[in-house]
Amino acid sequence: MAKKSYPLSKVYGLLEPGPVVMVTTANKARTNIMTMSWHTMMEFEPPLVGCIISGRNYTFDILKASKECVINIPTVELAKTVVGVGNTRGSKVNKFKKFNLTPAAATYVKAPLIDECYANLECKVVDKKLVDKYNFFVLEVVQAWIDRAIKDPRTIHHRGNGVFMVAGESIKLPSKMK
Repeated sequence: MAKKSYPLSKVYGLLEPGPVVMVTTANKARTNIMTMSWHTMMEFEPPLVGCIISGRNYTFDILKASKECVINIPTVELAKTVVGVGNTRGSKVNKFKKFNLTPAAATYVKAPLIDECYANLECKVVDKKLVDKYNFFVLEVVQAWIDRAIKDPRTIHHRGNGVFMVAGESIKLPSKMK
């Protein structure tokens, strides 16, 4: 097999970490929604999620101050909304109203759940050591919600430059993991 050099700027699309999510935050003034795809699981129990949020995003300052958020996991049916949310500045627009999304009260955080998403993870920031250098937050999931009526959720995965992949067929293989 003849392989050719690949642009370093496109490596992200090869290692895409997981489904595109929408992060909700809240401060005294208002709530916000941000589309995010740079996240990774760091621990099983308690569930820890690492995520990168640019310091240029409106969500960055809210999350840094409030130390809590909700990770909302949409399915492919919301793909156009997810992209629209990601292309809209939260400091200027109420994204819940603009994109006709329904905020629902969370149990442990002030940020709302997005009702249209099939899963919602209420999170608290537990480590900010890498925030100033890398914009990397470590979040602990303190409450998880899921719509059990959705059996095989088809999530969307960002490959770069406006290209997305949709999760497809699930397969099950033997595993010694419990």
